[in-house]
Amino acid sequence: MRISRKYAFVAAAGVLLSVSAVSGAQAQDSGTAPRYQPEMVRALATSLGVSEKAAVERLDQQAAQQARLAGLAKSGISADGAFFDAAGKLTVNADDAAEAKKVEEAGLAARVPARGETELDRIKAKLDTLAVERVPAGVASWRVDLVSDTVTIEVNSDRGTAAKAFLAEAEKYGSAVRIVRGQEELVPQAVIYPGSRMTFNGFICSVGYGAHDRNGKQYLVTAGHCVQDLPVLSYDNARFAKATDTRFALGSRSVDMGVAAIDAGNSIATSVGTWGNSSPVAVRGSQRAASGAALCKSGQTTGWTCGKVDSYNVSVTYTDENGGPDTVVTGLGSSTVCTEGGDSGGAYISGNQAQGLTSGGPTGQQCTGGVNSRGSSYFQPLDDALSYYGLTLNTN
Repeated sequence: MRISRKYAFVAAAGVLLSVSAVSGAQAQDSGTAPRYQPEMVRALATSLGVSEKAAVERLDQQAAQQARLAGLAKSGISADGAFFDAAGKLTVNADDAAEAKKVEEAGLAARVPARGETELDRIKAKLDTLAVERVPAGVASWRVDLVSDTVTIEVNSDRGTAAKAFLAEAEKYGSAVRIVRGQEELVPQAVIYPGSRMTFNGFICSVGYGAHDRNGKQYLVTAGHCVQDLPVLSYDNARFAKATDTRFALGSRSVDMGVAAIDAGNSIATSVGTWGNSSPVAVRGSQRAASGAALCKSGQTTGWTCGKVDSYNVSVTYTDENGGPDTVVTGLGSSTVCTEGGDSGGAYISGNQAQGLTSGGPTGQQCTGGVNSRGSSYFQPLDDALSYYGLTLNTN
């Protein structure tokens, strides 16, 4: 995390070079382009212990189920959250048995949860407010977890007064809250590829995605902590952009998104680099993947690593390794994708849909297993950043 001038970091998306998304893997017929990025398919096959053919089938099934989910709202069928289970089946939360029957008739699995996403969001919002009043140092993260139908809180240490007060308030919600202890401290990570490295004022960070406003002006969307002081950004020792806004502020409740205006004559590519694992992957859109969906990221430090989406609406407490105040960041996504310091701003992709930007992860995490390194990380959802800044993603 770029918290002081003493901490160098790099982002992870193609600066002028390559911002990308994940395309697919299997060539369908000889001479035709693959549906999915090949490395994602291999990584998914390895992690599931299945053939690459079965992995492609799973991606196809996920895409089909997500399309049916999108069609529910158009049909007037409400859904209170949805998630993929370990078998790749999408389950939709329904308000009651009648709604569940409609969901099943639409070809999807349904359940009537004890709480559901709306109620869990309400509980988490109250915890967010509490955390703003007093940062709960030692409480690593808290999130809405649809699979367990709880607000899940991960704790590094509950010895501090603020942490004890936070957990005591959380426990008042009974079984709606699940507390997991023994977690590592979290720090935001910054160190640039869908691409290359981005530098500023002696620091390094990663480039995220290219986007444009209604007038066609070009912007870089990246992790907010990477552009905290609104610096001039350089690629290969030459200026290419100037940061214009960030929602990250050390020691304050923050959102880890920021933007920079791209200088005339420069551009960010619409494909994500895979660090030698395959050809760059074209960005086709930014439709948010459901929890449990396959996910890969491109980053300066750890390259191309893959896993799956865990949860959305996650809040974390980031620790400043340089002794500064802790910072609560809200609105993140969590994943099983391994990252390390210097990956901040890196591009997350599911299928060929851009998902987000690396925000942070556990302090001592090491991604030594290549593409399939086991680990965890947090990312700023791209669709939220695009919406907030009124931008449209540049697609291939």
